[in-house]
This record gives sequence, C-alpha cells and structure tokens, in this order.
Amino acid sequence: MTILDLKDVKNSLNRHQRLMGLDLGSKTIGIALSDTLLSVASPVETIRRTKFTKDANRLIDLVEEHDVGALILGMPYNMDGTEGPRCQSTRDFAINFKNLRDMPIGIWDERLSTSAVERMLVTDVDMTRARRAEVIDKLAATYILQGALDALSYQANNT
Repeated sequence: MTILDLKDVKNSLNRHQRLMGLDLGSKTIGIALSDTLLSVASPVETIRRTKFTKDANRLIDLVEEHDVGALILGMPYNMDGTEGPRCQSTRDFAINFKNLRDMPIGIWDERLSTSAVERMLVTDVDMTRARRAEVIDKLAATYILQGALDALSYQANNT
C-alpha cells in the first residue's frame, strides 16, 4: 500500500470533497474534518476503540456522510524522526482500512500534537482535567489536519 504525498492526496480529490484527519491512539481515534475549501479543520468526534471493523465502519459512515475524499493519518514519529512501533501500527491501520474502503491516504507528522493541544487547553482555556480527556483526541486530530491543510496551502502559494 502506498501512502500518498500531501500534494497527491489533494490532487486525488474531487471538487468540494473534504479531508478527514485521524489521531490514532491505542484506546481512541480522534476525528477532524476539513471544510470543502481545504482551509480549516474542525473537530468531529472521538471513537472509543473496540474492534477494528466496528471502528472502521464508523469512519466509513462519516466518510460517506461528509463526502470525504481522503484521509490524513497522524504519524507518531519518535522525537528524533525515526519510526517506532506506533508508526507500524498506523501503517497497519491504513492497510486494513484501505481493504475495507479504497481511498487515498496521506500522513502528517503528529509529534507533540497532543501535548500542544493539552497545553492550550490548560493555559488558554483553563479546562478541567475531566473535560480535557473528553476533547483531547478530536482536538489533536484537528491540530494534525490543520497542519496538513496549512502545508497544502503553502505548497499551492509557492509553486
């Protein structure tokens, strides 16, 4: 399975299709969607992971409901840029998902995304620990997807 470059992901989309960003954790999947102009990412929901097929079917429902043309998966590289076991788990998820729903999949470096979001929630929003736990994963997915959208915008403006 080939994970596409961001530019190829964008080129694979039909007009007005959205991107879906995923923050794949061991217990949850944070989900975010772009707007149809591929400018802004917004949080959607957090799935409590159970069985792969059940989780993937929920994602497929969202893909169909929101006319999503491609997925952007957060890739959990190590701080030194190497790949650890979680990266392989993300690649395995992509392969298994593609077997159920053939669609373009890209990746975005997610290093420190959850930490950045948690810091914002603590310092800027002063959110309680319990409330942070409810929203952190979908906000991390939003952070990941917004990074990819910003990179796509930069590429478009500097090509």
